[in-house]
Amino acid sequence: MTSETGALADLPPSPAVWCSGLRKRYGRRTAVEEVSFTVARGEVLGLLGPNGAGKTSVIKMLLGLVRPDAGEVLLLGRRASDPRSRSAVGYLPELFRYQPWLTPTEVLDLHVRLARADVTAAEREECLALVGLAGRTGDRVGGFSKGMQQRLGLAVALVARPELVVLDEPTSALDPVGRVDVRDIVLSLKARGVAVLLNSHLIGEVERVCDRVVILDRGRVAASGTLAELLGQREVRLRLAGVDGAGEDRLRAAGSLNRSGDWFTVQLASEDDGVTVPDLVRDLVGLGVRVHAVEPVRISLEERLLAVLRHDEPEAAPR
Repeated sequence: MTSETGALADLPPSPAVWCSGLRKRYGRRTAVEEVSFTVARGEVLGLLGPNGAGKTSVIKMLLGLVRPDAGEVLLLGRRASDPRSRSAVGYLPELFRYQPWLTPTEVLDLHVRLARADVTAAEREECLALVGLAGRTGDRVGGFSKGMQQRLGLAVALVARPELVVLDEPTSALDPVGRVDVRDIVLSLKARGVAVLLNSHLIGEVERVCDRVVILDRGRVAASGTLAELLGQREVRLRLAGVDGAGEDRLRAAGSLNRSGDWFTVQLASEDDGVTVPDLVRDLVGLGVRVHAVEPVRISLEERLLAVLRHDEPEAAPR
C-alpha cells in the first residue's frame, strides 16, 4: 500500500448527504433558494417547515428525482447525478402506491431485483417482521389500510440494507403504536451507523429522534443546528424550604440563580448531560433542604419553529 493510499484510508468517511446552494424554480415560483446542509453518517437530521416550504422539493433534488437549477449534491461521497450514488439509499416517499394484486413478499422481491441487491429470503421476512407485517406477508396489498401500506413502504426503504434512509412523512398514516415502531426503527438505524433524513410534521417525533434540525421557510434555510443550539439554555424551577447559605451556594454552583419567594430558578448549560438536576436535588436534600417541587423549563421545538416562522423569539415556558 502506498503512502498516498494509506493517507486516504485515514480520512474520515464523507457525509451521507452534502448539498450546497440548491435552487429550484417552477415557472415564476421559487420553490427552493440557496439551501445547504449535511447529514453525517449515523446521524438523524429532521427537516421541518410549513406546507410549501420546499421540503419535498429538496428531498427530490437530493435523490435525483428533480434536477436543481443550481447547486450541488453529494450522496455517500458521489455526485447525485451518478446513479451509483443511490445504490445504498432507502427512500420512503410521501405519496406512493404498490400494485394491489401483489403481496408484501412479492413487493419486496420486486424491489430487491430492481435494486440488484443481494438480500436473502430470510432477510426479507425479517424486514417485514420489523415493520409489523409478519402476519400479513401473503395478503394482497389492495386490501391494506393506509397505515399498513405505510409500514410496507418503510420495509421497501429498509430491505436493501441502505447506508442512508430518506423518510418523507413516514408516520402520516400510522396510529400511536405505529409511530413508536417507526421511532424505534429510526433509533436502531442510527445505532448501526445508518444516516437518516426525516421529513415530518409531527414535531414531537422529530424532537425525540433527531440529532439536528433544519427549518425551511419559503424555500430557504431559516434556522439549523442541534436541538440544544436551537432550543437554547434550559432552566429548572425548584420550590424549596429551609435553604441556608450552603444551599444557595450549591444552587449557584449548578448555574445562574434567581429567587422569588420559595421558588428558585437555576439556568442550566445547553450541553447539560442530564445529571445536573438529579445531583442538585440529591445534594440539597443532603444539606437539609426540603424539596417540594422540581419543574423543568425549556422552550419546545414547536415554540422554536413558530418563532422562526413568525420572526420572533418566544419566552421559555414550563412543560
